[in-house]
Amino acid sequence: MYQVFFFFLSLFVIGFIGNIVLLVLLFNTFFFQPHGKKPIYLIVIHLTLANILTITLTGIPEIIYFFGIRNIMGDISCKIVIYFHRVCRGLSLCCTSFMSLFQAVKIAPSNSRWAWLKPRISSFIFPAFTLFWIANLLIYFRVILSVGAPYNTTNLEQVYNLKYCMGADPDKLQRMGIQLGMAIRDFLCMFLMIWTSMYMVKLLFMHQKTVQHVHSASLSPRPSHETKATHTIVALVSCFVFLNCTSCCLNIYLSQVHHIQGLENITSYVSSFYPAMYACLMIRNKVRGARW
Repeated sequence: MYQVFFFFLSLFVIGFIGNIVLLVLLFNTFFFQPHGKKPIYLIVIHLTLANILTITLTGIPEIIYFFGIRNIMGDISCKIVIYFHRVCRGLSLCCTSFMSLFQAVKIAPSNSRWAWLKPRISSFIFPAFTLFWIANLLIYFRVILSVGAPYNTTNLEQVYNLKYCMGADPDKLQRMGIQLGMAIRDFLCMFLMIWTSMYMVKLLFMHQKTVQHVHSASLSPRPSHETKATHTIVALVSCFVFLNCTSCCLNIYLSQVHHIQGLENITSYVSSFYPAMYACLMIRNKVRGARW
């Protein structure tokens, strides 16, 4: 029990501080270094804010509950925390995929089929944000109606339990609608990220081969920017797919069975792991000078 909590606490601290540091670096570049400002920074800032909220809305209630403070939230607080935690997690998935698509279009060769989109894709950033917010707010709207404080829940046979909040299990039709919306969103996000990341890795590999003779001229060649960027892309994709597939499978399993002690919390921990890993990889990428 204590080992699991301290692992989660470490994950919370690393993720929260990492995303805050990343946000400061982004704001510094975006507002105080105009020459280094790029449209993609808007996506990364939005993604980082979503990650901060995801980690905070998971971590703070868990930490408070662990130290023995019970019934810390009423019905309204539970609805806000659970609803926006799920919405922000969905925003994190959508923004990560959109960022990968944006990068793939930007580094595409001028003779590729995506060349026509390169000068236009920056104008899609804010419409994409609007679409992401609307889609995720609608997918999880049912949470507002079903979640409440534990001491207000009377039917313990049909709830999922996060200790500080409980939620009534929706009927079969509503559950299928929520699952369908989540499945479509998760599938599109993962498909886009895997496809665009493989495309970028291919382009970077081809580019690296064309300049290989430059690096081989050095007696102790250092990894190129392309190599660093490729490693970051592969790490993000691997982490993204594994953790979100795990989280999706756990959510589907929980929706099919009644409450299992602790499994809901494990699902929340899994959903917090990617934002922490993302911040560490992006900071490492920026500090080492790899191109975003």
